[in-house]
Amino acid sequence: MTDHRKIPVPPQPDAESGGQSDAASDRAEATGRESLFERAAGRFDFNSIIAKPLPVAPEAPARRFPVKPPEAQRPASAPAPAPEPGPAAAAAPAPVAAPAEPVEPVAAAEPPAVFHGEAHPVDREHLREQGLIVPEGTVTELLEEFRIVKRQLLVQAADLRRQKAGAMAQRILVSSPHPGEGKTYCALNLALSIAAEKESEVLLVDADFAKPSILSALGLPGGPGLMDALMDEELDVADCVLRTDIPGLWVLPAGDTTSHDSEYLSSSRTGRVLDRLTQGAPQRIVIFDSPPALAASPAAELAKYVGQTMVIVRADKTGRGSLDDAISLLGACPNVQLLLNAAQFSPSGRRFGSYYGYRG
Repeated sequence: MTDHRKIPVPPQPDAESGGQSDAASDRAEATGRESLFERAAGRFDFNSIIAKPLPVAPEAPARRFPVKPPEAQRPASAPAPAPEPGPAAAAAPAPVAAPAEPVEPVAAAEPPAVFHGEAHPVDREHLREQGLIVPEGTVTELLEEFRIVKRQLLVQAADLRRQKAGAMAQRILVSSPHPGEGKTYCALNLALSIAAEKESEVLLVDADFAKPSILSALGLPGGPGLMDALMDEELDVADCVLRTDIPGLWVLPAGDTTSHDSEYLSSSRTGRVLDRLTQGAPQRIVIFDSPPALAASPAAELAKYVGQTMVIVRADKTGRGSLDDAISLLGACPNVQLLLNAAQFSPSGRRFGSYYGYRG
């Protein structure tokens, strides 16, 4: 059980000493007990706290900031008098300017390779006799076949440009394992087909230095060519290019005959000469008609400078072993493609050119 005994009442102080009021004493006597507040008031002097007002912080005086005068009203400051030169100032040495660093002369950019000269006529009748594409002629099966071939090569050239291959993307090498497999025939037809493009031009280079045949096939005059530019450092290879009367077709002869053609091609000058052929002309495609890969070494040297190589494979003549050896020699080129020549049938049965000659 809990103890219900009354809490002893503390002694009652009088009113003058800040004790309980008479009304509180009367209520206590009437009820016989005090509230908690009344008992706390007997122990703590609440009147002393309530009577005194809380201190208030004095109001800070308003600060006055000086008004900045406008620029027009601001008084101009008098210039400081220059110090009189003393003995120390007279003896001070004059500042010496540091020597300027030598400036290296900037090499002037070479002008674009623009081919000039009179337009040499190409013998169209001679082209027809050789079974080549005749410009401005009718659409034939041969023309359609080389349209498909050139389109694949041009697409690959565009991919090489996107891969930052540089001028190599614009160069195509045409070769074969052995002589007589139709490499010059295919190089001529490919060049004639690309010349018909509306946004491209083609430069056909006769790189078969031992047995050049491009000029005779087109009926063009002879003159200095690629090998002359490799041997003579003062000769600009652009001056050796022949202009034809076929729009978009240019020809670079083989040039002088030498027994050191492979050595000249392997020199550092070859890269500069070949770069000159496409300098400032991103729309120009350069086709090299090179010697057979297994018959002469220049084909392997030229493969180092081209982005694509087209190996001509004669259906009734080229052997598998010769083809493998030729591809191995031309392995410096990253893209080697094969073109089947002199085929008498098509595995798919497709034929080109007959549609345009059909009259229903």
